[in-house]
Amino acid sequence: MSTSRRKFARVVVTVLAGVFLALVVASSALAQVNPAEISNPKLRAAEEANLSHLQVLHHSIGALQFPHPFVLTRYVGVDPDRQASLDTRGLEFVNFENRMLLKTSGFYSAAFDSAQLTQNERAGRTFQEVVVPVLRVIVNVLPPEVECGGIGFEIAYHVRPRGKNSDYEGREILAVVLSRSDAVAVLNESGNDKRQEILNRSEIYVDGTLFGLALGQKDPMNIEKLEKPASVESVSGSTTRGSAAIVNARLSTSNSRIAPSSPAPPAHAMAPEKAAPAPKPAASHADVERLQTQVQPQLDTLVQEYGNKFHLVAYAPPSIAVYHQQLVLQMTLRNPLTFEMQKSSIYKRAAQTFDLFLAPELKALAPKLPLESQIEALDFSILNRLGNEKDSSEAIEFVCPVKAIRAFVDDEMTSQGLINQSIVLVNGVRIELHLEVVE
Repeated sequence: MSTSRRKFARVVVTVLAGVFLALVVASSALAQVNPAEISNPKLRAAEEANLSHLQVLHHSIGALQFPHPFVLTRYVGVDPDRQASLDTRGLEFVNFENRMLLKTSGFYSAAFDSAQLTQNERAGRTFQEVVVPVLRVIVNVLPPEVECGGIGFEIAYHVRPRGKNSDYEGREILAVVLSRSDAVAVLNESGNDKRQEILNRSEIYVDGTLFGLALGQKDPMNIEKLEKPASVESVSGSTTRGSAAIVNARLSTSNSRIAPSSPAPPAHAMAPEKAAPAPKPAASHADVERLQTQVQPQLDTLVQEYGNKFHLVAYAPPSIAVYHQQLVLQMTLRNPLTFEMQKSSIYKRAAQTFDLFLAPELKALAPKLPLESQIEALDFSILNRLGNEKDSSEAIEFVCPVKAIRAFVDDEMTSQGLINQSIVLVNGVRIELHLEVVE
């Protein structure tokens, strides 16, 4: 080969290598949450400052070998193979209980048989097979000087219902929150006994309910006997049939329930005290399955006859779930409206999503829903398209009490009144919404 040709070949190779490197960097960057999407200044600053670390983590986790396939996904409520466009940005900084966490969310393609493995055994397997190896990568990559109050995980996996032959009909979500020091300590301890001590003081949830994970055991620990932080509350929600309800991002929302204090009544008004009613027990997985079976025929009819009319997404049928220890009916709808991200804020899009889409649908939709007495709220996840790009979307979630919805449908309550009694989340982060102010 002549000298000129060799020089030309070297130039071509150099250019191609540069192009390839640029594509790799661009692909890695696209796999991270854009800091511009984050409204919280502290979280946005953390995302910007640690973008390179997140890119390395994303690549390193993708290279790990698991007993079953594991994929990072920002929204764990829907199977990856049933999503039209999978959002693989499963690493981000979030707020939880007044702490900033680095959260990893993803879908583990294991299908545990509920007749062979208990809920505790399923959660324990997921912890050992997914959380521990991913945690090892995070501890090795994330520098100690990065300001981060803890490490969080939200991992969804399949569960085959007891006594059924059909595939992948159920789902559970394991959420784990560890302090930075405990995250390191877990890796330094190989035995279950020492790791168990760490888990006993950590925050663990299965399907949104505080859970006493017992490694290597059939049954979980008694949660009442564990010394948990007083502020611990449900951080996740789940459905036994699947939903695109941004279940994972609830880990980023602190939903403390603080009852307002009431002044003591005057002495002359005091009546003989009656025994306080027993607190209502938290909804269980068995409650979900029982109610799901009860209302399934009505839900099937709703989807078949009115699915297109109400814009219900085919891959996430309406289903019963537990949210804040209550039974809720979850529905995922696709908003036919399109928003321009640069010309609107999350608050304006949330307000217009309610006023222009969900509110008009409610009067026609509510009478067709199985509003049994056990269902205390309706959880609407509205998928919005941002611009014309295929992967540009957001989810706005409205968790509305059934009583408030009935009042709204009967014209006894305004739109703002319904919002005031509801929980509104944008991509899993709770917001306060004033319709008239942001419209």
